[in-house]
Amino acid sequence: MQAAPAAAAAALTALSVLLTLDCLSAHRPPNNQMQQQTDETAQKKKNQPHIVFILTDDQGFNDIGYHNPTIKTPTLDKLAAEGVKLENYYVQPICTPSRSQLITGRYQIHTGLQHSIIRPRQPSCLPSHMDTLPERLREAGYATHMVGKWHLGFYRKACLPTRKGFDTFFGSLTGSVDYYSYESCDGKDLCGYDLHDDEGVAWGHEGKYSTTLFTQRARKILESHDPAERPLFLLLSFQAVHTPLNPPESYIYPFRDMVNVPRRNFAGMVSTVDEAVRNVTYALRKYGYYRNSVIIYSTDNGAQPFTGGNNWPLRGRKGTYWEGGVRGVGFVHSPLLRRRRRVSKALMHITDWFPTLVSLAGGNISQSQGLDGFDVWPAISEGRESPRKEILHNIDPLHKSPIEKKNQDEENWVKTLKTKVLKKVKKKKKVVKKPPKQKLAFKTKTTKKPQTFSHHASKPKSKPLFKKKLKPRLKSKPPPKAKKTKAHTWDRPLPNHRPHPKIGGTSSGSGTSRPKSPPPIQTRLKTKFRRTTSQNQNLSQSSRPKSKTLKLHSKSKSKRTFFPYQNRSQPGIPLTKSHPTLQFGLESLQPVWDTSVQAAIRVGDWKLLTGDPGHGDWVPPQMLPTSLPGRWWNLERSILYQKSSVHKNIWLFNITGDPYERHDLADQRPDVVQQLLARLAYYNQTAVPVYFPPDDPRANPSQHRGAWVPWVEEEDDEEGKYQGVYKKSNNKMKKKKKKKCMLCNLQSFFLKMSEGTVSSRI
Repeated sequence: MQAAPAAAAAALTALSVLLTLDCLSAHRPPNNQMQQQTDETAQKKKNQPHIVFILTDDQGFNDIGYHNPTIKTPTLDKLAAEGVKLENYYVQPICTPSRSQLITGRYQIHTGLQHSIIRPRQPSCLPSHMDTLPERLREAGYATHMVGKWHLGFYRKACLPTRKGFDTFFGSLTGSVDYYSYESCDGKDLCGYDLHDDEGVAWGHEGKYSTTLFTQRARKILESHDPAERPLFLLLSFQAVHTPLNPPESYIYPFRDMVNVPRRNFAGMVSTVDEAVRNVTYALRKYGYYRNSVIIYSTDNGAQPFTGGNNWPLRGRKGTYWEGGVRGVGFVHSPLLRRRRRVSKALMHITDWFPTLVSLAGGNISQSQGLDGFDVWPAISEGRESPRKEILHNIDPLHKSPIEKKNQDEENWVKTLKTKVLKKVKKKKKVVKKPPKQKLAFKTKTTKKPQTFSHHASKPKSKPLFKKKLKPRLKSKPPPKAKKTKAHTWDRPLPNHRPHPKIGGTSSGSGTSRPKSPPPIQTRLKTKFRRTTSQNQNLSQSSRPKSKTLKLHSKSKSKRTFFPYQNRSQPGIPLTKSHPTLQFGLESLQPVWDTSVQAAIRVGDWKLLTGDPGHGDWVPPQMLPTSLPGRWWNLERSILYQKSSVHKNIWLFNITGDPYERHDLADQRPDVVQQLLARLAYYNQTAVPVYFPPDDPRANPSQHRGAWVPWVEEEDDEEGKYQGVYKKSNNKMKKKKKKKCMLCNLQSFFLKMSEGTVSSRI
């Protein structure tokens, strides 16, 4: 009888255990589901490629072996040949803007850095609220490292690379550093040591060549990291080939036949970069990165011909918005490319690397609001069409073309007319028979000028006519206009693309095909926009000042503010319709944009420049011993200035058909000019105020043990509180005035001395 209750109790216990297990199994996911999640995580890590971005400084279009055989870059040539050469790739014309757009994926009009570089003493850096490329990659699981040149501000610790998403940093913070002593100067007298390891000064590396030192650190990072455990992002930002030109002598010797010394040293520095890239790629193969890696090579801007660089056959140089300043050398090398060994003509910009690399890493681009870049990996890897259809090179409201030049346009035209008349008069005099010598001598004594021209030159009443109507009484032709001959490839209208309606008709293979029924131009922008800069249109209605925009930079007490915006190149953005059959010239364009403001934009095949785009010279390769502007410099300058003797504020080129910018079509296609000006005005509405503060004396390295370090404490700092605008020319103006006064004094002294000698009959 006792055995029965014991058996019943055991049965109840077993039943309760089974019920408990059933309940637990109901809430626990199946083993196969857990295994699937683990496999997906492992697969995601496996699919995330290791990214190595190599950025050079001031390397021009003609400064790489596959563009110029005299420059010896076997490693770069091989990597580019086995990968994809980017032959329609654009950067910014100077250092800070290019680097800021690489790190943030936004145009510089959206970061406040649209005016110039960040100088060592300026309290400026990337906006604190804006996310960066290394931050997004770190969120995706990457280890992020940077080696080399930063040049994005360091006045407070929040501006340092380690506070902008990089796990480690080794390099320089300023823009120009000596390759051996690591001394960086802001002017001649203010110098300091600039080599940093994370957030501290890296003393004790003097005498080591920076390119070699940075390569050694990059290889050390690759050696210490486990590629199977975590993906890697390495930004290797070389200081080379920026000045000063002092490579090791062993790299100069292969170019001993170059008679031009700066060009010889420059070529040697490019060779140091080529060797550094070879060592890095060897480390990628040795330590197991290469098969799942993407290597990107890019310059930050065009070359400076005065310091040995060259952009031939492109027009312009570093610091200009001509193709030589903004068209960059670049390629992608990776075993992951689906179509390799080819040249890509897809339109790309340096802002595109942010969304491209984040997407390639499996990150979330939607978290980054206001990106101006596009994911161009399908265009690079598979050869698809680029999603980018336009590039805003920049809008700089602080850089305007001189007003005096604008007022002298008509006077310059009058001078050209007079010179033409003089030439005609001289030709006529050659045909007429010469009178006897006595009469000719008599005439030369009484009349110094030919009578046929003195009638026009001596009358002051003719000048107001020239200025008002630009129709002189002289029987002379107006400025020559381009003849309408056969259709050329550079005169093609803007192609039809998704983001924007057609500009100037539909594109064809060659020629100028235009629609039969052109729609009217929409001129919604008011005439007040002639004095527009980015600041007035981005401030709210309540805080918008009544003063002009440029005054806002020096008097505004508000903080450095930024506003949300969308990608202005995305589909759905309205664009004014074109009117290709217009018969008027540029003088009758609608005032939608102040053309004295320095700006440049590329839409489809068309590129528009306004204001002062910089020196627009075609500089041939430096073949002569001197680097000074001698005969080789004037080979193209003479042609340029003969063609454009009158100052201009607008240039229009068809870059696809005329990549060297030799045929200005602004007068022939005012309809396209009008639409691109409206596009500039549209972008300008999204711009934030320019932030270009004056120097802070607290940055002096003598106050920080002789090194360039952050000088503003975090608790004392308020972003954007520094007022005013940096002015560089005050001291120079004083010096110039002194020189002029000294020259005047010397002239007066010699004049008095000569008068005294004559009066004394000495």
